[in-house]
Amino acid sequence: MYWSNRRSAALAAALTLYSGSAEAFWRLPCRGQAGVARMDPLVQPGVPSDHAHVIHGASNFALTVDQDILRASKCTSCAVKQDLSNYWVPSLYFMHKNGTAEMVEEVGGMLAYYLLYGDNIKAFPANFRMVAGDPFLRNFTWPIPDPPKSEWSGDQVSQFALQQKAIGFNCLDYSKQPEASLYRHFLPDKDYLDANCKDGVRFELMFPSCWNGKDLDTPDHKSHMAYPSLVMNGDCPPGFETRLPSLFYETIWNTYAFKDKEGEFVIANGDPTGFGYHGDFITGWDPDFLQQAVDTCTNPSGEVQDCPLFELQSEEDQQQCKFEVPEILKLENAIFDLVGLPGNVLIQRGPEEATKGATSQPALGGISIPTPSLPGLDLPLPSLIQNAVNQGVNAINGAASSSAATTPAVTTAPVLTYSPAAPTPTPLTTQSEVEVVTMRMQVVVTVDCDGNPVGTTTRPASAIATATETETITTTLPPTAPAAAKRDQVPGHIVHGHAHRRRNYKGGVDGWF
Repeated sequence: MYWSNRRSAALAAALTLYSGSAEAFWRLPCRGQAGVARMDPLVQPGVPSDHAHVIHGASNFALTVDQDILRASKCTSCAVKQDLSNYWVPSLYFMHKNGTAEMVEEVGGMLAYYLLYGDNIKAFPANFRMVAGDPFLRNFTWPIPDPPKSEWSGDQVSQFALQQKAIGFNCLDYSKQPEASLYRHFLPDKDYLDANCKDGVRFELMFPSCWNGKDLDTPDHKSHMAYPSLVMNGDCPPGFETRLPSLFYETIWNTYAFKDKEGEFVIANGDPTGFGYHGDFITGWDPDFLQQAVDTCTNPSGEVQDCPLFELQSEEDQQQCKFEVPEILKLENAIFDLVGLPGNVLIQRGPEEATKGATSQPALGGISIPTPSLPGLDLPLPSLIQNAVNQGVNAINGAASSSAATTPAVTTAPVLTYSPAAPTPTPLTTQSEVEVVTMRMQVVVTVDCDGNPVGTTTRPASAIATATETETITTTLPPTAPAAAKRDQVPGHIVHGHAHRRRNYKGGVDGWF
């Protein structure tokens, strides 16, 4: 609790330094993670998202959600029971030298600040949602560090510039004077973090707070919102005069736990720069109650305990609230992956924008093994486990090497000419289209407390992708001695008029404990 209060006091001071004023606010602790998964019902509803997120808030978080679904949640991983919203950001990973991705510990969960900047602030309406940041950015196109705000003008106050300045990476050392919020807009490299940030790094994200007053969402999940002229506060642009609560996300990652280890830190969307950091919000508040809180909860302490409207729950209860992971993702481990970022996301360093949907390997190229909860087991996993899994891959690939799906159509048929006097070899050429079916086979590797494999279990293979390939086969027929012409040697007769089926099985392995 002492550490938590010290962190909160430091952030409150930093926020004041950045904004230049001390407005009313409350700080919503979300000490529990509702889950970590490749899910984003705002940007990619109904399907697994491209990259992993750490999610806080209502237990009814799912691949598709709306206000009614969230309001029916049984619990929340945040402190205020009346808040059934969801808050999520991409998780941070440490990429070990051997290619494994290990999620960095999120310290203390998330803090979601409700900053009450501006006049006549309105509550989020039912079904309101928005995104802050751009996951594809890999560059910062403005002066570093930010010039004084009094000098911002022209393009410096464009929405594109303000969006980029709404991201911060705060190097934490509680024995020193704190950095101001949103002071640094890029993720420092590992050498800097090791040398200077013994209490980790705080990821900060400011959401726009100026609303167009009519749209609950837009196709890009941004165009209905705008930043005020100074990011946190300032003037709203024309057409966006309605002020909503200013949301500010804070998550602290224990990067210092990887001090002196070889590797780098990468955000789940394949971003080692930090410029592509982003976050999502879907409200689950009752709008009337939230409006009452906006008007009433104005104690300058910012503590939710100082607002008499809020019904609070313990940190233990917050940490017990989890959402149900959909069946399609239950075998995927978003905490530890042997071969790269969850979803096989390609690491793209910029400065050009990242390519949407880019992956680091084919869908079957990797094996994702969840982290075993075994005492004394140090990560990354022992190479003995990796060897066991590799043996399983080799066994599968050796046991079945092809698969088939359709009957190919013969497009070229040879014509043999009867020539009894001079028999010569005859080339026979066929061209066919083959549908290749990609299969996935799952292998469970069981380990003991020392991390040694003690058994494996193989689950049935299943098809996960198809592709059509064209192949040409040329066969040389041996010469034959002159003989009486048979029906298949009569000039002009097609000797290869039937089709062949090919089996072209491509094996792959997923592993879990």
